[in-house]
Formats: sequence, structure tokens, C-alpha cells
Amino acid sequence: MREGEFPDLTPDLLGDVVISTDTAAREAQVASMSMERRFNELLVHGILHLMGYDHETSEKDTRIMEEKSREILELIPKGVRCLD
Repeated sequence: MREGEFPDLTPDLLGDVVISTDTAAREAQVASMSMERRFNELLVHGILHLMGYDHETSEKDTRIMEEKSREILELIPKGVRCLD
């Protein structure tokens, strides 16, 4: 959101996280986990990217991002539904 032709249009907006619920459901089934859990993983992953984390730059950065993701996911109470 801070790149392109109008980067100053919404300076406080980091960007969007777009999640395909069809893909999330398919991935959840393959991984034998709930759809809610996979959705939460994808949401946290996307938000971390918006915050500047990047798992594609190095193995160290991958470990840092994975650890931060685990920390955040542990804060989400079990049974909390993000989808209705």
C-alpha cells in the first residue's frame, strides 16, 4: 500500500491480507487440522508479512518468522472461531 503511484494516499494502511477459504479448507484437510486453525495460521502469516517479516530472505529470518507466528497463535484461545 506504500508503493506504486499513490503511496501517500493512505499512509497508515499497511496493506491487505487475502485468504482463499477454499484453499485454506483444502490445506487444513491435508494437514488434518481444523479450518479455523489453518485460517488463523494464514492470517497471522499475512499480518507478519505486512509488519516486515519475511521467511524468504534467509533461514534465520524463516526461524524468526515461524517463532513469532507460534507466539501469536498461542495467544488465540482454543475454540475461537474466525469464520461464521
